[in-house]
Amino acid sequence: MPIARKRQVSLSDTKYYHCISRCVRRAFLCGEDRLTGKSYEHRRDWVEEKLLALAKVFCIDVSGYAVMSNHTHIVLYVDDNKAQRLTDKAIVIRWHKLFKGNWLTQKYINGDELSVSEQRMLADDIAEFRLRLASISWFMRVLNEDIARRANKEDGCTGRFWEGRFKSQALLDEAALAACMAYVDLNPVRAKMAETPETSNYTSIKKRIEFARQGKQPKSLRRFAGNSGANMPSGLPFDLTYYIQLVELTGRCIRADKQGYISDSQPLLARLQIEPDNWLKLTTQFTKVFHGAVGRKQAVTDFCEHLHKKRRANLTQSEQLLG
Repeated sequence: MPIARKRQVSLSDTKYYHCISRCVRRAFLCGEDRLTGKSYEHRRDWVEEKLLALAKVFCIDVSGYAVMSNHTHIVLYVDDNKAQRLTDKAIVIRWHKLFKGNWLTQKYINGDELSVSEQRMLADDIAEFRLRLASISWFMRVLNEDIARRANKEDGCTGRFWEGRFKSQALLDEAALAACMAYVDLNPVRAKMAETPETSNYTSIKKRIEFARQGKQPKSLRRFAGNSGANMPSGLPFDLTYYIQLVELTGRCIRADKQGYISDSQPLLARLQIEPDNWLKLTTQFTKVFHGAVGRKQAVTDFCEHLHKKRRANLTQSEQLLG
């Protein structure tokens, strides 16, 4: 029986989550259907464009993504503090970018005078919108519903396009986050859809490499802030250069026809204290070896306690692979 989403999310433990959505029909989300010969490659544009557009509206950053033939991988960062800082008007404006709102929110935005009872009702609405704009469930709902409607219209059919629920994994520490991001970024290489990370279309790693060549970071993605520390600015707790180098080396090791070797002196692996052999397993089998929250023993224990879970999953795998 599926676990309720509220029992999978604990923002006090981590704000990073790995989300996976899969199609239910045989027809591809993207790519080419071998049986019919029809290409759905253009749908990758739909997903990437909508995903990055939603990140500008929600108080949720996209840290990584890969759009595959019949599923998507997304690593999200929930900035609930930002949602609390936004003014009431900013919250309503953002919500109206997603939905029309109601007569009350429209009246508020137009600057019309509100009665005392209307102000109370509006306050309740805004409080709900504020929660939703920092909700992974609402983010994925808006993303997947839009893609499903467009795909159903194009296919001339109705019914479910995605599985009933997307899957999510809490990434409880830096080791879990780095491994999951690399796993997501290398999906096309592992599936032999691309030879290298920089040629992996519709992935966060390709976008990051394109901007890195110009000495920049893409504004549409959560930025790399450097090694974690007390005075570290908001962002991913890794050095961008080291991360790109590690993903490149990992991609070469995954492909049998490429030469590549990951040494234990690789800066990012050394800081995270992950053995090279374990790193390769993490970045090729992440969703197979981990079901549910991912992190080292203490992080998993704290997470389960906060969500009142009796069973701590992944402890053996975490000790073996994450140390």
